[in-house]
Parts: sequence; C-alpha cells; structure tokens
Amino acid sequence: MSNITKKYDVDVTRVDTGHYRATNAAGASLEFGQGEGLLSPVELLLAAVAGCSAVDVDVVTSRRTEPELFGVHVEGTRVNEDGASRLSDVNVEFSLRFPDTDAGRQAQSMVERLVRISHEKDCTVSRTVENPTNVTFRTTQP
Repeated sequence: MSNITKKYDVDVTRVDTGHYRATNAAGASLEFGQGEGLLSPVELLLAAVAGCSAVDVDVVTSRRTEPELFGVHVEGTRVNEDGASRLSDVNVEFSLRFPDTDAGRQAQSMVERLVRISHEKDCTVSRTVENPTNVTFRTTQP
C-alpha cells in the first residue's frame, strides 16, 4: 500500500495540428509537439528525467555556492518490440563545475552522492520510468 503525499495534474490542449500546450494548476505552461521549434513528447520525457535530478542536485549544492557550469545531458534509444515502441537505455550525464574555493570544493565533493541519491530515492520521474506504473487511458464526451 502506498502513501499519497502529493497529487500532480496537467492539462494538455491542442494549439494547432501537431502542436500542444501543457498547463499546470498554477498556470505555468510549455508547448510541445511535432515540428520546428518544439520538443517532442519523448524529448519532454527525457527532459523530465534529467530535470528532476538536476533540481535535486542543484538545491543542495547551491546552498554552498553557485556553480560555474551546470549542465545535464540525457539520451535514450527508441526500440521497437513487436510493433510497440519505448525508450531503452536512458543515460543521464551531469557536467558540473564549482569555483575553486572551500565552498566550491565542498559542493563538488557532494555531486556524485547527490546524483546517486536522486537516482535511487528522490527523483520521482526516473523512479517512475524504471518501475512498473499503472497508466490508464479513457475517453469522455464533454
């Protein structure tokens, strides 16, 4: 039995053919889809995996000092299994550099452990991708 601590929801609306907008309850939104200048839904998933752990690492290290470089690269391979596609082998790579100060060295020394803890425990997105998750689709007539 799981404990529900927070519920998330997002509404997706069509802007144009192949162009969509996701909006949360606070009113923040982003556009995605197919075509020039838009991230695809798969790229959004990859961004969510990288972004979730980036937030985890940034929140703790930036308490010590601001990074000079903070980048995360994520990639995944699309595979086809019996006509159904999914991502496989998602790899997340952090590139971080902190100032050569006591605080910077302290922040840098924490990165590997923070990335591991994020992956193993704190990042809801990557943990959801790695574990079986019930996803239910239904249609309604407004």
